[in-house]
Amino acid sequence: MIEESPDSVLPSSVVGLYASLFEHGSTTEVQLLSDAGHPRSQDSRDIIASLRRSCESFHRLNAPRSAAYCSHRMAREYFTAGDFDNAKQLFDGVTGLYRQEGWITLLWETLGYLRECSWRLVSVKDFIQYSLEMATLPVFSSSGVETLDGKRAYGPAGPPTLSQRETIQQEVFSLLKGHASELSSGLIIQDDQPTSLTVDLVNPLRMAFLTSVAFHSQTMKPGLSALITVSILSQLPHPVEIDQLEIQFNQPSCNFKVVNDEEFFTKEVKEENHDTHLKSIPSLILTTNKWLRMTFEISSGQSGKLECVSVNVMVGHLFTFCCRPESPASMEGLALWKFEDLMENFPSKDPIVSFSGQKYIQVEEPEPQVELTLSASSPALVGESFIVPVSVISKGHAIHSAELKINLVDAKGGGMLMSPRDTEPFSLDDHHVELLCVSGAFEDDSQSNSDDIRKIQQSFGVVSVPFLGAGQSWSCRLEIKWNRPKSVMLYVSLGYLPNTETNSQRINVHRSLQIEGKIPFTISHRFMMPFRREALLLPRVTALPDVHRKMRLPLNERTILMVSARNCSEIPLRLVSLSIEPDGNQDPECSCSVQQSGSVSFGPPLIVPGEEFKQVFSVTPQANSPNIEIGTVHLKWVRDSNPGRHSNVVLTKQDLPGVSVETPTLVVSLDCPPHAVLGFPFSFYIKVHNNTSLLQEINYTLGDSQSFVFTGRHTDSVFILPKSEHIISYKLLPLVSGLQHLPIVTVTSVRYSAAMNPSLAATTLFVYPSEPYFDTGRKSELVQAS
Repeated sequence: MIEESPDSVLPSSVVGLYASLFEHGSTTEVQLLSDAGHPRSQDSRDIIASLRRSCESFHRLNAPRSAAYCSHRMAREYFTAGDFDNAKQLFDGVTGLYRQEGWITLLWETLGYLRECSWRLVSVKDFIQYSLEMATLPVFSSSGVETLDGKRAYGPAGPPTLSQRETIQQEVFSLLKGHASELSSGLIIQDDQPTSLTVDLVNPLRMAFLTSVAFHSQTMKPGLSALITVSILSQLPHPVEIDQLEIQFNQPSCNFKVVNDEEFFTKEVKEENHDTHLKSIPSLILTTNKWLRMTFEISSGQSGKLECVSVNVMVGHLFTFCCRPESPASMEGLALWKFEDLMENFPSKDPIVSFSGQKYIQVEEPEPQVELTLSASSPALVGESFIVPVSVISKGHAIHSAELKINLVDAKGGGMLMSPRDTEPFSLDDHHVELLCVSGAFEDDSQSNSDDIRKIQQSFGVVSVPFLGAGQSWSCRLEIKWNRPKSVMLYVSLGYLPNTETNSQRINVHRSLQIEGKIPFTISHRFMMPFRREALLLPRVTALPDVHRKMRLPLNERTILMVSARNCSEIPLRLVSLSIEPDGNQDPECSCSVQQSGSVSFGPPLIVPGEEFKQVFSVTPQANSPNIEIGTVHLKWVRDSNPGRHSNVVLTKQDLPGVSVETPTLVVSLDCPPHAVLGFPFSFYIKVHNNTSLLQEINYTLGDSQSFVFTGRHTDSVFILPKSEHIISYKLLPLVSGLQHLPIVTVTSVRYSAAMNPSLAATTLFVYPSEPYFDTGRKSELVQAS
């Protein structure tokens, strides 16, 4: 404090430095600005403007604590000047930082100012909130002497002491119960305007009323009771007597009120709560840092999630604290009381409930007296209309306003049953599995076209179920088609009302069935030249990768196409037909002739799992083109259980890849008898046909063999005229009986430097040890008998 009058006063050169420099001759003295030391003759508006500039500077420098100090000093200036609205607004702004930092003394001082401002502004709710927060602060000092210096240092509330906390609590609860006190004499709670405060997870009044709700189980049967524990913890210094508790749920029919045993039998309470569930406990008194535990039985007739949404604490008849309950499993402690030396206790005596209890419980659906069955022979096969029978049987009560919901979901997760392609337009084929229709549910077509079938989509459907009396049944068939192999889960839910009452709860029955969708047949093909006949196609100048390489067929030459169909499912299938159909958009000038060699006889053959069926076709290209489409393989099949029903015939298609047709330069064929006899010579011919308009020179070689001796040249050259054929003849004598290989033949074109070697199967011949004898008469008898 400056005792003498200074020679001069110098302004501060640093923004935010709240001090004055006083010169005394050659020395200076620093004095902080304060209400006591600063002369009140100076305009308070200049002080507030200077503090505001300092506060803004500290905010720009990211110094929130210094900025809060400036705001606090500014609020005190407003408070001293009697501007309580601005003072309250600034004090409210700094309390958040003080709570976060845990600065109890500064928070006490600020709340004292806010409490005083609320009283001056006649704000009852704010006065109650600030008073209760001050009463619950962790202050344990027992000094109760209040001096003028204490008022000056700690604001209107005085020093933070335990006795001061108790005094503040008594004042606020006197106001809540309608009793007048010295400080709250100007505050009144009107009888016709009941007041309430919401205490949620971030409200400071959580220290006054920390509410925990826990069910003792996770599920409950409808109509049966379950235990629920409601616990309240308070840090108020004096015991708190609660007049009434109201426990509210998301199902209003479960709400109930709690009173003490004395008021439970009073006539006034009975009349006031005649339409509300009323429960009683011996005492409704909250003790400091001690849980008030209350366990009740609760029942619900409505299935679904039952959750406690509010615990209303009534103090007096005009004020209510609406507390948001917390689950013990996720409840956090009180931040300002975290480091205090207090005995730890739990909201429930059961440790399992204290650590894992939840404020909600799942009410199971009522036990249905209806049987819903799904039956299907799995697996389903791609391409067929797979039938899933669904039956509904009422066993205990009638079925009203029922509907059947069908849903198809990917069994491996993901949910989607389609694969949309960005480069292709949308089509139904993009759906791997689709629900076609619901059949067999109605007696005639006119009924099936009505609103009984409300909605059918590719993977979802809703079907109305008619009224069923007790003991009656209803059935339908779901037709599902697999476009691609996929495992799906079929979910069918039946929702109905057991009676026609307005408050009747809807009962749901759920069934699921996993169905595997598999490929019935894998189709493969192979091109071959006729037996002992080879065509020379010129090699390409540039080699193409395998993905772009096409099969090359000779022009106007018959090529053998063998199509194989293997049963890769788990059930036997009957093959109705196997054919190759031409494409509709094929150019007639770029076509080929496809003929089937032989046909299926004696009815549709049975193809067991793993068995392969082969069909031979003759393909003759009729145009020289680099890209000719052969056609599409059409495979018709049925399940073995229903071979005669045409409606169950399924068509499986597979496109054959395009081929490249070229004119062969040379065609080589081998001509020899189908068999030979040991020691008897036979003729062996090599025929070479020149398809070009040029004179062709060829080199041919006949290798030695241990099984045959022959007459003629081993190797030689010959010229073949254009569009003509040259025949090379040999005489071969078998030396060994059995299945033998003819001498190896190699024909090389000199012009094209290309060689042709017949396959190993083409040079195989069976040699009999003696002249065979065939009983042709016996063979005729066998044919006639068959």
